[in-house]
Amino acid sequence: MSQLHQTTALEWVAVVTGFICIYLAAKESIWNWPISIISVISYGFLFFGEAMYGDMTLQIYFLFTAFYGWYFWITNQVAHSKPITRLATKYWLLVIIFVLALSIFLGWFMASFTNSTVPYADGFCTSVSFVAQFLLTRKILENWLLWVFVNICYVPLFIYKNLNLSALLYVVLIIIAFKGYLDWRKTYREQIN
Repeated sequence: MSQLHQTTALEWVAVVTGFICIYLAAKESIWNWPISIISVISYGFLFFGEAMYGDMTLQIYFLFTAFYGWYFWITNQVAHSKPITRLATKYWLLVIIFVLALSIFLGWFMASFTNSTVPYADGFCTSVSFVAQFLLTRKILENWLLWVFVNICYVPLFIYKNLNLSALLYVVLIIIAFKGYLDWRKTYREQIN
């Protein structure tokens, strides 16, 4: 409880809007995008203060993808009219190679040029999140599997950085992301039948 009292207002805003955003995304609600804008701006400032520069930069990327996703979903006027697709097996290898290469580069960069205390962990989580967010904007089902995986990775990282409320949020986000995967998979199966 004492750690919750030490949680900053900025982290509270980031956590609450992050929770709402992910919940709305799992429900295929177009409103997840404007809520995510509030969350990513809050987390951007929070991660800057914690010297988590990979995740801070990721928030800038999330900001652009929020506008892109909002546009991509709204151009069909109803979010449900954009069909959910699957990631072809051959693209999984590209995803893995991209995540590993970006992780190594970001980890090296932050270790060499910043005061980050978690450069490689930050770089890895940033890389997986980068890909997961791109897949989400394109309504690719497997984005939720990547979110489950990276959220599991974020929990100990946030605990290490004393961002305990965020760690708690990410435990909940693991469950929401898994539920999002099940819901989207059901919708995908209905689409192809």
